[in-house]
Amino acid sequence: MNSRVDKRRTKKKRKWPFLVGGIILVLLLIVVGYVYYVWDKVGDTVETMHNPLARDDDPERQKELENIFEDKKSLNILLLGVDQREGDKGRSDTMILMSLNPNTDSMAMVSIPRDTYVNIPGRGMDKINHAYAFGDVELAVQTVEEAFDLPVHFYSKVNMEGFKQGIDAIGGVTVTNDQAFSQGGSNFSEGQIQLNGEQALSYIRMRKNDPRGDLGRNERQRNVVQAAIKEGASFSSITKVGEILNILGDNVNTDLNMDRMQTMFSGYRGTIGNTKTLEISGSGKMINGGWYYIVPDSEFNRITTEITNHMEAR
Repeated sequence: MNSRVDKRRTKKKRKWPFLVGGIILVLLLIVVGYVYYVWDKVGDTVETMHNPLARDDDPERQKELENIFEDKKSLNILLLGVDQREGDKGRSDTMILMSLNPNTDSMAMVSIPRDTYVNIPGRGMDKINHAYAFGDVELAVQTVEEAFDLPVHFYSKVNMEGFKQGIDAIGGVTVTNDQAFSQGGSNFSEGQIQLNGEQALSYIRMRKNDPRGDLGRNERQRNVVQAAIKEGASFSSITKVGEILNILGDNVNTDLNMDRMQTMFSGYRGTIGNTKTLEISGSGKMINGGWYYIVPDSEFNRITTEITNHMEAR
C-alpha cells in the first residue's frame, strides 16, 4: 500500500519539472519568434527608409564614414521636416542640424530658420528652405554644408504627417510651454503640457502670434523633437512596435543603412541624454517683395565654431 502511494508521489514529482520546463520552452519560443519577427520587420522597414544620395556612390566618402564609426568620432545629422502633400513636393519647413559626440556623450542641436537668406548652389541667394524644393534632399544638404562650413554626414527626412502619427504611437510627448496660445483648434497653457500627435503638429507650427517669430517656433520644434527622442528611447510597449515601424517606413527617408543604424544605437545613443541647443541670431528684411531672415557672417562663424568645438571635445 505505502509502496504504491510512494510510486504515485514520485510520478507527480517527476511530472512537475517536465511541465514547468515545457511552459518555459513554449514562452521562450514565443519570445524568440517575436524577436525574430521584430528584427525581420526592422530590416524591412530600414530597407524601405533607406534612400542614399548621389554622393554616397563616392568610395572615398564611404571610407571616411567607416573611419568615423570605427574611431567613434562625432557625426552630424540633418533632420528635415517636410509638409509633403499629394501632388506637392513641399518645402523643408523644419531644418535641425544635430551633432552627436560619443566621447562626451553629448549632442548639440541648432534649428535653422526656414527664411534664412543663404546662397543655394546653382540658384543664388534665396531662403534656405527653398533648397529642398529646388533640388530635393541632395541640394538641401549641400546648402547647409556650405552655409555653415560643416559636414553633414547623414540626413533624415520626415513627412510631418508621419511625425504626427509617430507621436501618437509612442503615447504623446511632454514639453514645457513658455507662453499660452491657441493654434489649429487647440489651446496650449503655460507650463508642462502633454501633447498628442495633432497637438504636437499645431504646437510646432505656430509662429505668427509668437513675439519671437520663427525663433520661438524653432525652439518649440527642438523641444518636441527632444521629447520625442527621449520618449522613443525609453519606449517599451512591444504591442506598438509593428505600428511604429509601419509609420517610419511610410514617412521617413534616410541614407543610414541597417549596419550604421545598429552602430549608432550601440555607440551614440548616450548622446541624447545631454543636449545643448543653439540659436541663430539675425533680423528680418524685405528684399524684392519677399521677407528674409538675414544672418551676419559673424553669426554663421559663431555657430560653426560652437559645433566644431563640440565635435572635437573629449
